[in-house]
Amino acid sequence: MPAPEITFGCNLGVEDYWDIPEFARRAEELGFDRITTGEHIMDGNPPRPTVLTLPAMAAAAGATRNIRIMTGIVIAPLYHPVLLAKMVATVDRVSNGRLDFGIGISGQRGTRVEFDALEIPVNTRGRRTDEMLEVMKRLWSEEHVSHHGRFFNFDDVTLLPQPVQKPHPPIWIAGRSDPAMERAALRADGWYPYLFTVRRLRASNDAIKRIAGESGRDLEGFHWGLNQPTSISDDPAEALATAVSHVGQRYVTPERSAEDIAQALCVTGTPDQCIRAVEDRIDAGVRDFNFGFLSGTPQDLYRQMEMFAARVMPAFRG
Repeated sequence: MPAPEITFGCNLGVEDYWDIPEFARRAEELGFDRITTGEHIMDGNPPRPTVLTLPAMAAAAGATRNIRIMTGIVIAPLYHPVLLAKMVATVDRVSNGRLDFGIGISGQRGTRVEFDALEIPVNTRGRRTDEMLEVMKRLWSEEHVSHHGRFFNFDDVTLLPQPVQKPHPPIWIAGRSDPAMERAALRADGWYPYLFTVRRLRASNDAIKRIAGESGRDLEGFHWGLNQPTSISDDPAEALATAVSHVGQRYVTPERSAEDIAQALCVTGTPDQCIRAVEDRIDAGVRDFNFGFLSGTPQDLYRQMEMFAARVMPAFRG
């Protein structure tokens, strides 16, 4: 049986570092398949610095030729579907069809503030997103679109030019909940979880296959993604300490230590240890990785990207 095709992306997550073109160029030169970054309007109060991902990925597209760009993620319910569909079509056009459209509803703690700022009831975010997906697919492929739904109403809308990718850029659903899995299985082209153990990854992929099968949907070409926090170093203790400080301490509970959480949710260690961790996730069904290298400085981000590209990725490529 041939080995599955695996793609390797990386996520820009260094706080208060916005050189998107440089990040994109470096990733492309190193042989990554995809780059991404997240977004928030206002992440907490006081908020940490954030940007919007569609403008950021437009800048990345302008600095590169071949690497795919991904919104990782757009918080869909904060937008009107006509405006969001137009923005997505624009970025797909200016990138010559290199956009992967990752979306979610922002289930993190402390993000209600951005829904309040835009006067959007946070308890409607899932239903809004489902309606938006229906509407945007029509806006990307039809003309003179009218829609009268629970949340959105408009008549005779035509968005030109339409996206390069037909019928639209691949839609990846991010999330952790059962409704997110159902949204991915029935309405999207990919699944993109975050902070999942290997066991939970396997269970979520199996659930999506079951839901799609029960609906009669063929998942041929579906993207089995993962947003994977990662810390790579020749010193495994140093790598684990970085994962603990960036992830473990943020999610520590009375029942589980920061170190336990970091070990369960992160890929950490030497290149050989990272290879084994990637293999475990491939066995769980992942095919499209985006690695979020845990670092506090651009220099350390690029160091980790270079080490991963030179000493991990070749193990999975020809």
